[in-house]
Amino acid sequence: MEQTLELTANDEPTPASPTRYTRVAIALHWLLAFGLIYQLWLGVWMGDIPKTPPGLRAEWFNWHKSMGIVLGLVIVLRGLWRLTHQPPELPESLPRWQTWAAHLNHALLYGCMIGMPVSGFLGSSFTAYPIKFFGTPLPRLWEASAELKEFFSGIHTACSYVFVALIATHILAALWHALGRDGVVARMHP
Repeated sequence: MEQTLELTANDEPTPASPTRYTRVAIALHWLLAFGLIYQLWLGVWMGDIPKTPPGLRAEWFNWHKSMGIVLGLVIVLRGLWRLTHQPPELPESLPRWQTWAAHLNHALLYGCMIGMPVSGFLGSSFTAYPIKFFGTPLPRLWEASAELKEFFSGIHTACSYVFVALIATHILAALWHALGRDGVVARMHP
């Protein structure tokens, strides 16, 4: 991790804010970026799988659920890493509105990263079918409820639309900053 040193009032060097994300943060960012985009694509694609022959649709839904659980755990790890490691500051040359927009987009992205797997898990756990984690049925936590299944599935679907818009905004902003060569994107390069 690159750092600069600042002098304190006693002329003792102290680490300043990092200028780049840590290697772990970068790895988790890119792992989640590809994994979440894949999951969103898979979720859209699965909707078109016919219900016959029996089993094909269920296999893909179970794969999506298994990957969602794995990504949910990686999201928890990413959140814990973020809480315990200071991110690099945005360049002071950025307009205030861009800094505000970046913080808002990141907060909403984190909200969707939590909301998607939680609502997906809850929606699935209220069906009559067991959640299978890579083929292994997980214990049922509560009785099936069509109303709660629909409620949480609706949240999952709505969250997916918001998530896609936020990811698109995030990518477009990254391209904007890459073209502007203002140092923002360099903080996340591997």
